[in-house]
Amino acid sequence: MAEVRVLILRSAGTNCDLETQHAWELAGAHAARVHVRRLIERPRMLREYQVLTIPGGFSYGDDIAAGRILAAQVERHLIGQVHEFIDADQLVLGICNGFQVLVQAGILPHRRTTGGSGRTCTIAPNDPPGFQDRWVYLRAETDRCVFLEAGRVYEMPIAHGEGRVTFAGDAACQAVIDAGQNALSYTGPREPEPDLHGEPHNPNGSVRAIAGLCDESGRALGLMPHPERFVTWTQHPCWTSRPPRPEGDGLALFRRAVGYFE
Repeated sequence: MAEVRVLILRSAGTNCDLETQHAWELAGAHAARVHVRRLIERPRMLREYQVLTIPGGFSYGDDIAAGRILAAQVERHLIGQVHEFIDADQLVLGICNGFQVLVQAGILPHRRTTGGSGRTCTIAPNDPPGFQDRWVYLRAETDRCVFLEAGRVYEMPIAHGEGRVTFAGDAACQAVIDAGQNALSYTGPREPEPDLHGEPHNPNGSVRAIAGLCDESGRALGLMPHPERFVTWTQHPCWTSRPPRPEGDGLALFRRAVGYFE
């Protein structure tokens, strides 16, 4: 089988692109970092890849709102190509700021075209306010998402000030849950691990403790935690006091995506 090719979309302010490239390469893919302006100049470039990844950071300094300017570029210049990409059985992953971009651009949780109406979800400032920088546990809530193993509890770090997933109303939230698009939820630790991270388990006040969403196809995933920051066991803050593991939990997401094309 040919090597899986990943395009990592970056812009001014992106600061997790190198770690994301490393994670994809550990999982067996070939990853290239491409500036958004290069992709806008040649959008057909996307056809050369199997995975589009928008990594974490503070694209354009999070001016206006987190991820808003990069989302506007994607929505104005690339939205058609992204829809075609997903419909061609390819994958999209948005991490932290990338998740914010996917929501702001109208790709998650329900895809819409440029100028379409009815965006029912956003990612708002944390409640209580403040930057959250700590480790959390996450449960995969659906078997719909390509990247996740349903029912598995993952441990990963978060680092964000605007991570609260919220909806226009209860009906919009319930529609996402009924469709199996609530990909990840914040939860408590795995048994028999002690809770070393402290309360609350839902650190940013997200509705229904949602930490990640997928689209209807399950091939586009956005999540606030950073899987690329836990791909080796020694990245865990308690690695010296816990039984060793062969790899970090975050690497599983990248491995499952690569395995999708096998």
